[in-house]
Amino acid sequence: MLIATWNVNSIRSRLPQVQTWIEEVKPDLLCLQETKVDDPFFPKSEFERIGYQVSFHGQKSYNGVALISRHPLTDIRFGLSGELSSDSDAERLGEQKRVMSALVNGLRVVNLYVPNGSAVDSEKYLYKLEWLNCLKHYLEAQAERDEPLCILGDFNIALEARDLHNPKRLTGGIMASPPEREALKKVLGERLHDVFRLFEPDSGHWSWWDYRSGAWDRDRGWRIDHIYLSEELLQNAKSCLIHKKIRGNVKPSDHAPVTVEICWPPEEDENEPINSESFRF
Repeated sequence: MLIATWNVNSIRSRLPQVQTWIEEVKPDLLCLQETKVDDPFFPKSEFERIGYQVSFHGQKSYNGVALISRHPLTDIRFGLSGELSSDSDAERLGEQKRVMSALVNGLRVVNLYVPNGSAVDSEKYLYKLEWLNCLKHYLEAQAERDEPLCILGDFNIALEARDLHNPKRLTGGIMASPPEREALKKVLGERLHDVFRLFEPDSGHWSWWDYRSGAWDRDRGWRIDHIYLSEELLQNAKSCLIHKKIRGNVKPSDHAPVTVEICWPPEEDENEPINSESFRF
C-alpha cells in the first residue's frame, strides 16, 4: 500500500500537477493539505473519473485537508472534535480546517495541517502550542480503539537539527523552537515513529523550500512534512521517499510529496520485520 502526503498550497492552482503526479506514481492514498477551497468547490469529479474516492474538509482561501483513495474510506472523522466530541477546546481549535481521518484497509490515517505559528513572539505561536496539546489528547482518544495508526502531513516543525539546512542559524526560530519540538514529541509519545528516518538517517533531505531568497535554487530546505507510524505498520514499511523533483515544476507548491510503502495487510510469508527500537523518540 502506497500512502502519500502533499501540501499542495491550493488544489485548484495545482490540480494539473497533482493529476500528473498521481498518474506517474499511482498512490493508493493521497493526503493533501492546504487545499484552500470551500467544500462545494473541491474538484472531486477530477479524481473520481480516474477511480479515486474523495473526502475533504476545507475552507475558502486557507487551510483545508483532503483524502484521495483507491480504497474505500470508512469512519471518516473531521476536525479535532472528530475524536474529542465533548471538548470545547477541540471545537474551538477545529474551526480551522486542519484535521481529518479515515479507516483505509483497516488502518487509521490521520491527515494534518499543523499551524505555522508565524513567529515565536506572536499569538499564533501560542495558538500552535495549544493546538498541538489538543492533538495529543486527540490521539490518546484514538488509541483507545487500538487501530494501526499512520499520522502524516505538514507538521510545520523540523523536529531535529538534521531536518534543517542550517541548524546553527535556524534552531530556536519558528518551526524549530524547543517548545514546538517538545510539544510534537509529546504528541508522538512512545507509540509513533518517524518512518523516513528508518530508511534515511542523514541530513540533506528536505520537503519544503521557501519561495523567498532563492531557497530552491540553493537547496536551502527544511524537512517539515512527516509520516509517523505505529509499531505494527513500521515493521511492515518498505520505503519512504521525498519526491523532490516536483518542487522544480513551473509554479509549484513550496512542498514536495512524501510517500511511504507499507506491506499492508501484512503477508504471513514476509521476512523478519525490521527492529525499530533504536528509532524511538
